[in-house]
Amino acid sequence: MPQQLLVTAGEVYPGRGTTPITDGAVLVDGPLISAVGARPDIEARATANVARFDFPGGTILPGLIDGHVHLAFDPTQDPPEALRHLDDETLLREMADRAGAALRAGITTMRDLGDRGGLAVRLRDEIARGDRSGPRVLAAGTPLTPPGGHCWFLGGEVAGSEEIRRRITSLTELGVDVIKVMVSGGHITPDSRKPWEMQFTAEELRRIVDISSELQLPVAAHAHGTTAIAACAEAGVSTVEHCTWMRIGDNPEIEERLDVAERMAERGICACPAWPSDWRSLLDALGADVGKRAIEKMVRMRDIGVPLIAGTDAGVVRSEHGGLPAGLELYRHLGMAPHEILDMATTDSATALGIGDRAGRLAAGYDADILVCDGAPLTDITALQAQRLVLARGTTTRP
Repeated sequence: MPQQLLVTAGEVYPGRGTTPITDGAVLVDGPLISAVGARPDIEARATANVARFDFPGGTILPGLIDGHVHLAFDPTQDPPEALRHLDDETLLREMADRAGAALRAGITTMRDLGDRGGLAVRLRDEIARGDRSGPRVLAAGTPLTPPGGHCWFLGGEVAGSEEIRRRITSLTELGVDVIKVMVSGGHITPDSRKPWEMQFTAEELRRIVDISSELQLPVAAHAHGTTAIAACAEAGVSTVEHCTWMRIGDNPEIEERLDVAERMAERGICACPAWPSDWRSLLDALGADVGKRAIEKMVRMRDIGVPLIAGTDAGVVRSEHGGLPAGLELYRHLGMAPHEILDMATTDSATALGIGDRAGRLAAGYDADILVCDGAPLTDITALQAQRLVLARGTTTRP
């Protein structure tokens, strides 16, 4: 029988809808949480040989969830060129190292939204078996894109209805957790469509969503342009990645389409802004005026009721693997309170990703995905960067 773990702290925050517990504790049995509550009560339930971790000046909270990463990418390199020189075994080792960096930062779940050859699925399974340490991985495999489209170099090019079905069926047989589709162009692929341009027709996108739904898979849609976002809202994707509301034109600007945001809110379609962990440098690069409008659109989406989930696009420029704790400061900049940010990066993201019955909160029977940090992140979100202990399904990691 696995040894029990008892983790105590000055405060425990179990997740959305709960009251923080002063002088609290979490009891872990194997991969699961068995009890959460006041320290004296939880101590009384522990076995005599329980392993203790005490953090009187710290806070225990659910492990963080990064809803948009690319473990196959190194943010210091040009992804298409770097991948061309890496064989699968070398790339898998590098992906495992990046997943380990994320775990040490307190990220206990990540959604990988684009790899090469299904390597993220393989890594997911190795972590689940205990062959490697790392966060829970939800893997999309190779994203769907038209010939020569955004991220074509990952191998997911499709043209026409039959190729779309074959590709999604193949990904399903591989065992992916989500289908990723590049609805608009992107920045890192030379000679592809521009980020504000549609790559698939609205009819093709509906086909992708319908086939994925038949196979019981959610769809994560990369969409920068407003036209693409509108198509996503009508097709009924699960999440819109980036969702930057770019208008078509030589000098694209942020476009106002409240009707589309309202449609997303009505259908429960989540937005994952996926801004990089170094979001301040992105604001500088955008310029004061464009950056201000981009921020305003995120605030407007939130106010309309579009569910927001946390993500960093880790692996692209300005976004290191494991950078989510720093990246969450963006949402304080948007005016969100620390407890709202924590809920978004834990309970809300778990629900949106379909794992809310086992992750995203501290409760008996849930996976023991736990972050302990110094200080009080419920009042100061920067405290998330002072990690002391991380548990992933009951396995401890020291940052």
